[in-house]
Amino acid sequence: MTPVLAFLGCGSMNGSILRGVLASGVPVEQVRATVRSAESARRLEDETGVRPYVTGDDPEANRRAAREADVVLLGVKPVGILDLAREIAPALRPGTVVASVAAGISVGALERALPAGQPVVRTMPNTPSSVGRGVVSVTPGAATGPEQTEAVRQVLEAVGTVVEVPEEQVDAVTGVSGSGPAYVFLLAEAMQQAGERMGLPADVARVLAKETVSGAGELLRPAEADPAALRRAVTSPKGTTDRAITTFQDNGFEALVASAARASADRSAELTREFSGD
Repeated sequence: MTPVLAFLGCGSMNGSILRGVLASGVPVEQVRATVRSAESARRLEDETGVRPYVTGDDPEANRRAAREADVVLLGVKPVGILDLAREIAPALRPGTVVASVAAGISVGALERALPAGQPVVRTMPNTPSSVGRGVVSVTPGAATGPEQTEAVRQVLEAVGTVVEVPEEQVDAVTGVSGSGPAYVFLLAEAMQQAGERMGLPADVARVLAKETVSGAGELLRPAEADPAALRRAVTSPKGTTDRAITTFQDNGFEALVASAARASADRSAELTREFSGD
């Protein structure tokens, strides 16, 4: 039987997951949602067929949605996640799984905001989830069983690949995949700028950079694809690519990427302490 899913807040990330779930075949009747305004409700219903509860009109909206759900996804801004969890706490059934899709909210903080023994899952999605190509980590709480973790995993698989990690690795996940799309965009931006400096028209340099990066991503898509093997396959000894790669490496490319990922992970830890009080 398909579980009832509640999406509390339907902004960029939670809205993407909701749309992915519907596209995967989950019936509209099994989906609950909340939004802040009647206008947002009309847009969501027109696009998806889901009729959301409006929190701006109904103070019970979030609790109504949560009361009917088997899986609840909290999708408001990180600063509001724990208040939302406390708001819905009285309405939850004991077995309902509560998952946060916001950065910086620890398992412990979520558990403390909810009734004792409530199953919870911390997740770390990334922006390609909006086009069904994301990667999302899941970290279950102490009271969350394998079947409940699997229920959340199945929801999130509608928007990409799901990996399970212990909580001490969530900051590293943020450094690699949470912030990672921006690293790729920065590379494409730098490639475009390099082309322009070498005399290419801006529009041509832009197309070359974008299509090269997105096309290389497609080559990485198969499960068996290995980044190092793909790089070696297109790097002929003493050729043009070999000279470019050597230039990258001689200038500390790997160390720079490692430093950037560590900086992201460190900031993730800081935000978790700020938002979760851990």
